[in-house]
Amino acid sequence: MRKQKQHRAIHNFIAVFLVAFYGVCGIPGASGYAFNQIVPDVRQPASVSGGSACPVASHDVVTQSSIAEQWSTVLGTNPVTILTVDQTPAGRLNEIELVIRQSLAVWTGVSGTTLVPGVFAPVTRTATQNACGSDGVNSICFDQADGAFTPGILAFTRVITADVVGVQVGTGAPATQVGQILDADVYFSPGNSMVVFATPAALASSPAAYDFESLMIHELGHTLGFSHSAVLAAMMYPFAPAPGTYSGMRPTAQTPDAPLGDDDRTGLRVLYPDPADTLNVGSLTGRIVPANPLSLPLSPPGVTGIFGAHVVAVDAASGAVIGATLGGWSCTAPGPAQFDGTYEIGHLPVGHSYQVYAEPLDNTVYPSLVSPAIASLCRNPTTDAGWPPLQACVVPSVNTSFTTRTRPGT
Repeated sequence: MRKQKQHRAIHNFIAVFLVAFYGVCGIPGASGYAFNQIVPDVRQPASVSGGSACPVASHDVVTQSSIAEQWSTVLGTNPVTILTVDQTPAGRLNEIELVIRQSLAVWTGVSGTTLVPGVFAPVTRTATQNACGSDGVNSICFDQADGAFTPGILAFTRVITADVVGVQVGTGAPATQVGQILDADVYFSPGNSMVVFATPAALASSPAAYDFESLMIHELGHTLGFSHSAVLAAMMYPFAPAPGTYSGMRPTAQTPDAPLGDDDRTGLRVLYPDPADTLNVGSLTGRIVPANPLSLPLSPPGVTGIFGAHVVAVDAASGAVIGATLGGWSCTAPGPAQFDGTYEIGHLPVGHSYQVYAEPLDNTVYPSLVSPAIASLCRNPTTDAGWPPLQACVVPSVNTSFTTRTRPGT
């Protein structure tokens, strides 16, 4: 992933879904999984910035029909971008749109969140060739070239998030909250003879195609504010399932969120918590610190714990990963972030026993794949001229070389 800065009051993130390298072609603190983070612009009045330099997770403001999605009906034909069973012009579009609607329903099918059915407005179509862009409209494009399509990238999502209240993008409404997502566009790889996608109905007869539904669900997770997850079973894992296969299980009317992993569900509850939820209110907190504090880096100053560890909560009875976070920091207003080794895994089901372990990001998922969750925790006069020194910080390098030991009784 890469982070780009667009202008004073908006940050622009790119999250990608890649071919696997092994041959397969306002939420303070570190509370939550891997979300796109943004630091409010405290150079502006507190009435629009909130006055705190604590990172805020990117999120949508959810009310009935508040999130609109449109998709471009301009499809690649040479080669074909998306394989469908129904090859009539109208039938092909209907089959693709059905997958988009089902993918949206996956995210609104999770219990214990405010992201409920009806939050997404009815999906609309546009015949515009290049519908994706910084225009304040959430768009999905299948035949639009972009410089982000470097080798190995199957799809990516470009997300624009407000760092002050009142800023807007294109024709979109002004932001009412810091961290509000103002534009989120999904791009699927166009015109590549080595990359073809297939709807679920067409996948069985197209073993060389990537599952369109799995990628669509993943990219829509980015449009909601997720970065990538280092949990293998999570839908937000950064690598695509092998051609001819799909992630998790297919959604059904009874279990629309079936493709998601428990880590995805728990993360969504953290990002869009339902105040009425009394089941998923458990929390695990702690710090990861070195046995020898002298082993911590001397620069930047203020690092008192292990930063960037992948902290995982496993249900002791089932052995399933229920939630995981990228730990190592905390923040209390007016900020900035403190790199003290803190982690918090919130919105866990109560009445369960959990085992917790920490591991470095030194395997398939490495720090650059989760950069919007870690690289954007700080701002300072070097990155932003005139930034107040007392609310400035520098993000340390992710520690990828530690080993862990659990002390008895803790």
